[in-house]
Amino acid sequence: MHKQHFISGLPRSGSTLLSLLLRQNPSFIAGMTSPVGHLFNSVLTETSMRHEDAIFINNDVRQRLLYSVFTSYYPDVPKNNTAFDTNRMWTTKLSAIDKLFPQAKVICCVRNPGWILDSIEKLVRDNPYELSGIFNFEPGGTVYSRADGLSSPNGMLGFAFNALKEAVFSPNANKLLLLRYETLVKSPMQSLEAVHQFIDEPMFDYNPNKIDSCHEMEEFDRRLGTPGLHYVKNRVEAKTRQSLLPPDLFNRHQQEIFWESPQALPADITLV
Repeated sequence: MHKQHFISGLPRSGSTLLSLLLRQNPSFIAGMTSPVGHLFNSVLTETSMRHEDAIFINNDVRQRLLYSVFTSYYPDVPKNNTAFDTNRMWTTKLSAIDKLFPQAKVICCVRNPGWILDSIEKLVRDNPYELSGIFNFEPGGTVYSRADGLSSPNGMLGFAFNALKEAVFSPNANKLLLLRYETLVKSPMQSLEAVHQFIDEPMFDYNPNKIDSCHEMEEFDRRLGTPGLHYVKNRVEAKTRQSLLPPDLFNRHQQEIFWESPQALPADITLV
């Protein structure tokens, strides 16, 4: 089988940009969030004891079925090439990943939660006539209720944030590389070199000034009622602006950046 790695972490933190850069390498397959995570969970559900015929299924069978999800979804990846599957749920599956793919690594994109919420709020304001699926297509709400919903335990940010912490403080933390959004947009080649070193692959001659997007990203955003959610410019550049969030809201969530406290991270975590 091909080599398998994963992209996970926080939303609005550069995973789409990272994927589009990595796919410049002809030996790599990468993209936006794929259906593999949902298929993976479906196999776990359908082989669980909720079904009476589960007595015929043991862990060896489950493992083969889960493995086949990847071989079926990525059937044409050559043996020596690499597929990166993207999903924020992978940080909750490190034990399973370790058993299925002992050599696999997980690149976790991270960013100041205040700026993540700001980024989503900007999308809302840039599309004032669209109702977003992120908020269940509801027309009401305020910046505060939207932030509370996003950062709740099952919210877009809250789930990913808790999943990231679960992974960072797990026995498999050595599988993780935490890639700061700021590093990716300010120093893309340094970021890519760190990724290549982490997964033990030779560096490729990437071009951060010529990024090709793809149609399925635009179509996904359109169906979600959130144009621009996966939009990536054709070149990497770092921009600064004032936050759209009220200062109290921004500052409250900015305090959650646990990865910037060296004493708070396990020694075997790689941070770029």
